[in-house]
Amino acid sequence: MKFTEPSMPDNTSTVVVGMSGGVDSTLTALLLKEQGCRVIGVTMSHWDNSLPLPPSANGIRSSCYSPDEEKDIAECRAFCKSQNIEYYVIPVHKEYKSFVLSYFKDEYRKGRTPNPCIQCNRQIKFGALLAGIEKLGIQYDFFCTGHYAKLVRPESDIALLYGNEKKSDADEYKPLLVTQADDKTKDQSYFLCRVPSPVWEKVRFPLSSYTKKEVFAMAKERNLYAANRSESQDFVPGEYFDIIFSDKTSIPGNIINEDGKIIGRHRGIEHYTIGQRRGLGVSSNMPLYVSAIFADRNEIVLSNDSGLFSRALEADDWVWAGGYEPQEPFTAMVKIRLASPPVKAKIMKTDNTGIYIVEFENPQRAVAPGQSVVVYLHGVTAGGGIITRAIQ
Repeated sequence: MKFTEPSMPDNTSTVVVGMSGGVDSTLTALLLKEQGCRVIGVTMSHWDNSLPLPPSANGIRSSCYSPDEEKDIAECRAFCKSQNIEYYVIPVHKEYKSFVLSYFKDEYRKGRTPNPCIQCNRQIKFGALLAGIEKLGIQYDFFCTGHYAKLVRPESDIALLYGNEKKSDADEYKPLLVTQADDKTKDQSYFLCRVPSPVWEKVRFPLSSYTKKEVFAMAKERNLYAANRSESQDFVPGEYFDIIFSDKTSIPGNIINEDGKIIGRHRGIEHYTIGQRRGLGVSSNMPLYVSAIFADRNEIVLSNDSGLFSRALEADDWVWAGGYEPQEPFTAMVKIRLASPPVKAKIMKTDNTGIYIVEFENPQRAVAPGQSVVVYLHGVTAGGGIITRAIQ
C-alpha cells in the first residue's frame, strides 16, 4: 500500500507549537520561525501542588509530573520573548488529575500496569491542550510538537490496509495515519496510538525526518539553552511512588508460587508489576519474577522466567485508525510495550463487543495487563488496545 506525506507549514502559515522547555519543542518553534511562519508558543500546566513531590536537585525537571514545571515555563517564556513569539500557558490541572494521575493510581491498585504517557497524549496534549487553545480564541493553521513520529495519508481506502475490499468509491476514506519517525531509537508512534485520526488533520511533526543527534547539533548551532538540558524520562521517578500512593493505605497480602504455596508477603499490589524481579523480599535458589497479580485475592504470583511467556493476549478499549474497526482476522506486527520490538501476530475479533485476541507467532515475555498493545500494518499505526489478560 502506498502513502504520501501531508504538506508541512510554509511561510504563510500560523502555527501553534506545544512547548515543554526541552530541546525538541524549542527547536521546533525556532525552525518554524526561521521558515517564516507566524509562531505561537503554548505550554500546558498540570502541576497543582496536590502532592508533596520534591523538586529536582538542579531545578531541571527530570520527570513529567514535577514541581520543576515552573522553571520550564519561565524558560519557555524567556525563549519566546527573545524570539518575539507570542506565548501562552494553558492550565490543564483538572484534566491531568482525572485522566492521568488518578488513572495511574487506579490501574496499579487493580493489579494492572498503566501507561500514563499514552493517556496524556490522547487526553491532554492532543485533547485538553487543544481545547484550551480554542477557548482562548487562537486561530491557527497547524499545531506542531517535537514528537518523533510521522504522519502519512494512504493513497487508497483505509479498508485496503487490512486486505479488505472497500464497498464503493463513495465510501472511500483516506485519513491521516501515524507512522514511525526516521530515528527509530527515538520513535514515539507507540505513544500516539489512542489519538483519533481526525485530530491529525491540523497536526504536524517537524522533527520527523531528523535524528536526535541532528536535533542537538542544530540546537547547539543556534545557541539554544535547551540543548544543554538533560531529557525528562518517566512520568515520576520510581522512588516517588510511595508519595503518589500515600492517599490510601497499602494492603499487604500473600506472595504465592505457581502451585499456590505461600512463599512471602507483599506490601500492596500497587508496588508491583509483571516481570518485576527486584524488591520482592523472597529468598530462592533461582531467579523469581512477578508472573501474575490477582487484585480480587490481593495475591501476587511468582515464577521462574519460563512462566512469563504467553502465546497470546486479550485486549479491549481499542482505538482504530480512521475509526475502521476490522471484522475479519488479519496478520500484523504488534508491540506490547514501548521498549519491545514489533513482533508478528494474528489479530482476531471475538464474540464479545470490542474485544480482540492477539496471537503471537512466537511466545512473548511479560505481557502486562493495563499496557497498550499497538498494531502496525505496512509500517503505520493501525490501532491500539488495552491489554486485559495474558494467555499462557
